[in-house]
Amino acid sequence: MDKELILLVDDNPTNLRIGMNVLEEKYDVATAPSAEKMFNLLENNKPDMILLDIDMPGMTGYEALIILKEKPETKDIPVIFVTARYDYNDEHHGFSLGAVDFITKPFQPNILLKRIEVHLLLENQKKTLESQAIELKNFNENLQKMVDEKTQNVLDLQSALLKTIAELVECRDDITGGHIERTQRGVQIILAELERSKIYTDETSGWDKTILLQSCQLHDVGKISIDDNILKKPDKLNDEEFEIMKKHASFGEGIIEKIQTLTKESDFLKYAKIFAANHHEKWDGSGYPRGLKEQEIPILGRIMAIVDVYDALISERPYKKAFTHEEAVKIISDGSGKQFDPALVDVFLRSAEQFKG
Repeated sequence: MDKELILLVDDNPTNLRIGMNVLEEKYDVATAPSAEKMFNLLENNKPDMILLDIDMPGMTGYEALIILKEKPETKDIPVIFVTARYDYNDEHHGFSLGAVDFITKPFQPNILLKRIEVHLLLENQKKTLESQAIELKNFNENLQKMVDEKTQNVLDLQSALLKTIAELVECRDDITGGHIERTQRGVQIILAELERSKIYTDETSGWDKTILLQSCQLHDVGKISIDDNILKKPDKLNDEEFEIMKKHASFGEGIIEKIQTLTKESDFLKYAKIFAANHHEKWDGSGYPRGLKEQEIPILGRIMAIVDVYDALISERPYKKAFTHEEAVKIISDGSGKQFDPALVDVFLRSAEQFKG
């Protein structure tokens, strides 16, 4: 193995010769008779350690150490002061400048060698720890990147699943084309106005709005279970058919519960389940499937109730003409406190212009 390089700096030739005799059996040694010569040597060499005299003409060891610590290429080289002077203040000053040790002259060869050995060992351990820290940091960053990629893959898969199921529902219920996209946009508008108005903050503070907006696409997923003769009937449903159609809310809740059971994934579909089960409940308790009233109805169901009815009103059907935006807004306003949550109707009215188009 290559020997470590020690640079010995002293203006006394005798000290340089003695130092070389002590060190050269174990280390490669370079010498410099002044701090200026030391810096010349350092331009092309980087020693593992510098043994630096303090009292030298031209530039003292203290001044030289300050420069060494300022230069990026030399600041990490360990420096031991080797000096004939010994005073507590000198030693304290040297350590404060960044020296790793103090050795007085005339030195004992075995002590000098041991001090050098210890500090080189410490320096090697320090470098090893720094290298390991960098490797660990890189490992953690790569691991986090892998976790982020896997997480994003899961989120993308969840989003694709929700969108695919929603599109499947809309393909079956071709009379209401675009309904899912429009209601999703309406929910987004209501959520933004709720946040701006600081209404229902306790209920909404913990929501994951990204998943929530994806999930509202499944509010009509139960229509998958409705017979085509009813789902695609071009005329208005009779009472018996309407009772069957009403079951789509319960069917939707059941479909989502089954997916949750099979996948053991409850959080992902928790919003979808609420939308599906509750978007036809009414504030006065006359809705379905459970006849919930007022605060018994989850707020997501109350939001979707407004958005769903608005879209139904402005959409043309074979059995009815499309209402204008203004007509639909008035109908929802008139339903405040009866079909709809009054506070949410106020939120809708403040943001109603955004529902146009």
